[in-house]
Parts: sequence; structure tokens; C-alpha cells
Amino acid sequence: MARKRKTLSLIVGIVLGVLLSVFLKHEGDPCGAYAPKHLVADDITSNESPSRDLLFVGVMTAARYLDTRAKAVYDTWGQHIPGKIAFFSSEQSYSTHVPLIPLIGVDDVYPPQKKSFTMLKYMHDHYLDRFEWFMRADDDVYVRMDKLEKLLRSVDSSKPWFIGQTGRGNSEEFGLLSLENDENFCMGGPGIILSRETLRKLGPHIQECLENLYTTHEDVELGRCVKKSAGISCTWSYEASDFTFSQMQVILYHNQSSEAAFSGDLKQKEVHRAITLHPVKKPALMYRLHKYVKGLNIRARKQECIELHRDMAFSYAEMSENLRHLEEDFQYELSPHVDDRYFGEGNILGKRTSLNRFTPNSLDEVLDWEFISKSLFSYKDLNPKRRYGSSVKEGLGDVVREVMEIINQFSKQRGRVIDFKEILYGYFRLDPVHGVDVILDMLLVYKKYRGHKMTVGVRRHAYIQQTFNGMEIREINPETNLPIDTTLSDEDALHKKLIKQVISKFSENMPTLFTSASGQEQQINFVLPLSGRHDTFKRFMAHYARECLDSKENVRLIVILYNQNNQADERVLSNNRYGHYEEQTTDMERTLNLLNDYSSKYSYDNLVVKIINETFARGKALQHGVDLITNEELMFFIDVDIIFSRDFLLRLRRNVVKGKSVYFPIVFSMYNPRLIHALDLDVNLDQFEPNQDLGSWRQFGFGLCGLYKSDYILLGGFNTSISGWGFEDVNLYDKTVKSTLKIIRSVDRGLVHVWHPVVCDPNLDTLQLNMCKGTQASMLGSLRTLQTFYKTHMAVSGGHLDRKG
Repeated sequence: MARKRKTLSLIVGIVLGVLLSVFLKHEGDPCGAYAPKHLVADDITSNESPSRDLLFVGVMTAARYLDTRAKAVYDTWGQHIPGKIAFFSSEQSYSTHVPLIPLIGVDDVYPPQKKSFTMLKYMHDHYLDRFEWFMRADDDVYVRMDKLEKLLRSVDSSKPWFIGQTGRGNSEEFGLLSLENDENFCMGGPGIILSRETLRKLGPHIQECLENLYTTHEDVELGRCVKKSAGISCTWSYEASDFTFSQMQVILYHNQSSEAAFSGDLKQKEVHRAITLHPVKKPALMYRLHKYVKGLNIRARKQECIELHRDMAFSYAEMSENLRHLEEDFQYELSPHVDDRYFGEGNILGKRTSLNRFTPNSLDEVLDWEFISKSLFSYKDLNPKRRYGSSVKEGLGDVVREVMEIINQFSKQRGRVIDFKEILYGYFRLDPVHGVDVILDMLLVYKKYRGHKMTVGVRRHAYIQQTFNGMEIREINPETNLPIDTTLSDEDALHKKLIKQVISKFSENMPTLFTSASGQEQQINFVLPLSGRHDTFKRFMAHYARECLDSKENVRLIVILYNQNNQADERVLSNNRYGHYEEQTTDMERTLNLLNDYSSKYSYDNLVVKIINETFARGKALQHGVDLITNEELMFFIDVDIIFSRDFLLRLRRNVVKGKSVYFPIVFSMYNPRLIHALDLDVNLDQFEPNQDLGSWRQFGFGLCGLYKSDYILLGGFNTSISGWGFEDVNLYDKTVKSTLKIIRSVDRGLVHVWHPVVCDPNLDTLQLNMCKGTQASMLGSLRTLQTFYKTHMAVSGGHLDRKG
């Protein structure tokens, strides 16, 4: 009996000892246990060497975000931390994608006060003496680690610091957060940074703070706890005198757009100057933002390379050496394809910035300046005053942003800030080899907030020169994840190989929207209105046969033929109804004979002719052609002066999607051949190279259009009440803009409009007549050609130019 009692006492003692140990363990760890020992501290992957343990980042996440948001953070900025990163989640969390610490006794219920305080306690217990700084971050914040490292290395971590975007609550919360007049908090979203000394003072008081919460806001309670334990508040902007950056609201940036934040244009000053960006709710946006930041870093390294070139060139000049020797010494044995040490053309990049650094050897080499005001003024364009194009607007935005960054680089030390107001005027010129020169007269706002405060508008001239570095192409093979072989000696062959691989991969991933249900290429119905002009139509058919009939393309030609002599009633003729016509002299009869010849030669069935006995109007003519097409068919409105290539057919099929998109290609329109000395109008598109002397891209021409008939009906079709020349295409384009259909609008090298005389009927409507005269004038020749023509004839005529001249 005594032995049984001893055994029972022993068992009870063991049980009590275990319970007591568990109780004492929880007393020592008041926020709940951490992860099992094998998951903590040293097992977490470090992205940098141990000697650079500057920062420990704790990312607070939830189980449902571990494979999405958390993974995106770890894959992007999490790989560039000068220290370690760990992800803290609920007790049952598990992930193979990120270094995870599940917190025992913690769940994912919002608000996450317990999770946040437990995470900080973990940092205090395991890493306090290993890192100088500690960051509490959410899984929807992006951190620019290069900038953050620069900031933290400029601040003494042995002092108590509590850094973040300062807050005291919004207007609805004001007075309800139990904050004293001298208390604030660091907003959790953009990230919170604590120095080692702050965390040392905070750690022992975390349990007490967690047991005395006043609000449901985790960041508010953390701020209150830091104030009580460390005696400091969140850093206000004016307290950041030791920092190399300015206001906390600027460098720790919170975007108010919520889910849509950072989904648009990233070329914003907030993105460029911020250290943290919040919120990034979608992983795809996190990767996109990271790629953009990497591009900024690459550009910064390129600029450093250019500055090194200039320093070397200056040193050579001081030693009385020729700048050409820089090329010979550093580049002679290097090639951009075989040696990583190749760093560009020193003879160009090494030149000092100067508006006169390029010396032209002839008049043709003089670089032309474009004038910028509220509009863009250019003597080289037939429209000398026009709105900024998207490329010019984007370029000016980049220039202004970088200029303002340079101006405000030391604004904090000087107690002032300068804001950009507007560009009053400016000049720019572009040279593909040497770069871009820009002169700007800018209106700025000078704000001084230290000492004698003042705000005043000022004007400043900025002289900017952007040097072009070498172009680099690097395509990754998705199958092997290895770079493409670049050992080819022939540079052109290498470029062709790169382009071929890109196009091949693009084609593989393209949806089969351009095929019909049977798997065949979608048939294209060309609708061609024709009134007279037999010789021009003869040229059109020659091109049509070469590009479509010879290659047996799945196309159909619908010719709306107008009977100028009113000798026939309206009727429809298909190829099997052609007879053998007697010798005729009218354009219509010669056209019918020509079509009959092509039909017989190619045994071509997809040819329809509809003869119309009425006054010609293009809108009505196209409507007659549409009436012969079913709702599910693809059609393209074309003119007899157009020649096209087979490549165009592919683009047409891919750009027109039923119920989604309409294709309005921009055609290259040739000038008067008498002025450009090109009397041969039989253009070979395989060898044709568009340039500004031969013609221009007709940006405001909408006559050529590809779409499905069902979409045409939804748009309401052409306005058939319009008679005579033009305007029906503009009307259809306006309807498309107002619809839900997407407009595909781009230049198409496979379409060329061959010049022909434009005769404007004086009886046209005023708007139509003005449009006709505008087209008539714009298609004579380029501005340079007209200037040369004018000067030549003025010289020949002794300064008098009559109407015939």
C-alpha cells in the first residue's frame, strides 16, 4: 500500500511539475508561445552577409495571403534586405514559399493587436543584439531597400527612434483615441521602424500594453506603448533634421486609392522619391512595381557610367591626350557580346555636357530645335502648331521630375522647398546618336519654412542634356530559363534571331481569334466603292491578285460599281453571271471585262459586283456592300487607291475581335510624284521604305476600317444622308469612340495610299469642302519639298511666282 502511495505521489509530482513548467513558461512569454525552436532565428534565410545585419524586417501576414501577397513580398524587395526577413502569421499557418514563424496562440482575426505585439516581442527576445534596426511591415507594402538602407545608416541606432508616417487619427476619430496632446502614433500601413534602443525599452512592457488596450487600432496602441516605455513619439517631419530625406509623409507614402493604388502610370514623383509605398493589394502590382524600381536603378547606374566616362575624358584632356585614346585604351579588345567589361562608346559618352558639343560639318547636319509653348511648334511638319504627342508629354514629364529632384536635393538643409508650377516655354532637339537637348523656362514656387517664412513665384531656366547610352536586348528562353546564345559573330544575325524568337513565342501564345469555327482563316470581305477610274482599278487588281489570288487567301472582293452614264439599272453580278461583253469604251464596261478576265484566269468564285445607277456617295456605296455580307462576317472598307501586303491581312484578322475591337489602321499616304520625282506609282511594298519626303502617315484619316457586320449594326452604320466627298468615316469613328468597342489604331506598313489628284466639288457642304481642300493641300508634298520647290521657282522666275509656277 505504501509502495502504491509512493508511486501515485511520484506520478502526481511529475504532472504537477509539467503543469508548473508550462505555467512558468507562459508567465515568461506573456503574449503566447512562439514557433517551435527549429523554426526560429538562425534558420531564417539571410539575403546578405552576417556582417551587414543592419535590419530585421518582420512582415505581418495571414494564412490566406502566404502564397500570394507574402510570396510577392519575398520574391521582390524581400531579396534585397541588408539583414533578415521573416513572415509572422497565425498558429496554424504553413508555407514552403516564405520563411515563416507561426505564432502559437495567435489567430488571423482582425484587428491584429496580439499578432503585432507578439511579433515585436519575438524580435526583442531573439534578435535585439544582432540588428541595429527593426521594421514592422504589412504584406501589402513595397519597400525600396536601397533608399531605406541609406536612411538608416545615417541615423544613430543607439538612440531611441520611432520612425513612421505620423498620425493622430482622422476627423471622425479625433478625440476618441485617448491620445494626450504630446502623443501620436506611426501609421502601420506604410511601415514602422524602431531602433535597437527603442525595442530594448519596449520589450519588457509589451504584455502590460497588450492587457491595457484603449482602441481596436493596432498602430495606435503600439504608439501609446512606445511613448510609455521609451518616452518618445513617432517622428514628426520637422524632427527629421538628422535624416538625409525630407518629410515622413513623403518618404513613407500611403496612397488613398486603396485597391487601385499603383495600378496606373508609375512615373509619379511620389513613386520616385518614396522609401515605402502602400498599399499594394495585388501580387501582380507588387511585381510590376518591383520591375519599375529595378528599371530606375538601372538608369541610375547608367548615369554613373556616363559620369565616369566624363571624368576619364577630363583626365585625358588634363594629360593632353586625345579623347579618341579613351576608345582605344578601354574598348579596343572588348565587345558588347563577349565581355561584361564593355561599357559603351567613350567618345560619345565621355563628352562634357554642352549645347555646342556636337559640331556640324554641313548644313544638313545642323540639329533642328522644336519650340514648346502651350502647343508644339515645328517648321518640319505641315501642321506647324499642334498638341503635344504622348511621347513629348512623357519626355517632358521625366525631365521636369528629374530637374525638380536635383533642385530639391538639399532642400531640407536649406529650410526651403521649390515646387514646379508650369512650363512657360522651351526648346528641344533630338539626335539619335548624341541624345536630347532641352531648354526650359519654368515657373516655380519657392517656399521657405525656416527663419523668415515666405512663398514667392520664381522663374528659372533649365538647360538639360540627356546622353543616349547603348541599346541592350536580353531575351530569356522560357523553356530552359537560359539566356539566348549570343556568341554569333554577325550582329545582324543575332538581332534577327532575337526578334524571331520573340515573335515565335508571341505567336504561340496568341488566341485563335482570327480563325473561324472550322479552323480555317477568317474570310475577309473587302468592300470597294468605285466610280470610273479604270486605270487605277487596274493597278489595284494587279496588287490584289499578287497578294491574295496567287497565294489563295481566304478573301472576297465586293465591288460597288457606279454607272456614270446611267445606262443600266441597279443589279448584282457575280462571276458566274459574267457574259462576254462586246468591245466597249466606258470605264464601267472595261472594269467589268477586267474582272471577268481575273475570274477566268484564277477560277475565282469570291467576287461580287453590284452596279449602282445613282449619284456617287461613299457612305451609301459602302452600305450597298455591307448589305451583301452576313452578320457574322469580317469586312474591311477599302479604297481603290490603296495597295496592301499579305502581312496586313494577318494584322487585320488579329486586331478585329467580334464584340470587342475595331481596327482603324493609319495608312501611309504618298505625296504628289511630280514633286518627289517618283513617277512610278507601281509601289513594291517588299522594298518600300516610308520616309517624310515620300509621304506621311495620315493620322486623321478614318476611311479604312475593319470590323464585323454585327458590330457595324450595333454602331448604327454609316450616315447615308451624307452626299459627296468625305465625312462619313469620321461619323462612324465618333460612334465607335462612344461605344464599348475598343479601337485599335496604329500605323500599318502594309497599307499605302498612292497619290491621286483630289478634285473638290464647290457645291459640297462647307465642312466637307474644307476637309477636302485640307486633304488636297496636305498631300502635295512635305514641307521641305515645298520649300525647295518654292525657292527654286523663285530663283528661276526672278522672285515672281505666278499661279502656274
